[in-house]
Amino acid sequence: MHTWPVQDAKARFSELLDACLVAGPQMISRGGADVAVLVPVQEWQRLRSAERPSLKQLLLSEQARADMIMPARGLASAGKQCAKFAHTAEDGEIYQDDELEGTATS
Repeated sequence: MHTWPVQDAKARFSELLDACLVAGPQMISRGGADVAVLVPVQEWQRLRSAERPSLKQLLLSEQARADMIMPARGLASAGKQCAKFAHTAEDGEIYQDDELEGTATS
């Protein structure tokens, strides 16, 4: 990418525009610092279409934003999820948590 000082870009704008169309984006600098880029309109449109939507656009969109994975009812907290796991008792038998207090079946 060629860098053009702003004075040269102003004085030779037609040449700058031709270079942009032939060679691609052209950098423009002021006081040694890059301040702007001239790009062909096709590339600018491609970049615009590749943008991610803003939060406002997402919230106002008619489309589904994502499939929401919801835990089964009653299993939302970690404590309740752990209660559903099986445990091995000292005798080697496998019991469900709710079976440990009552009669155990393996």
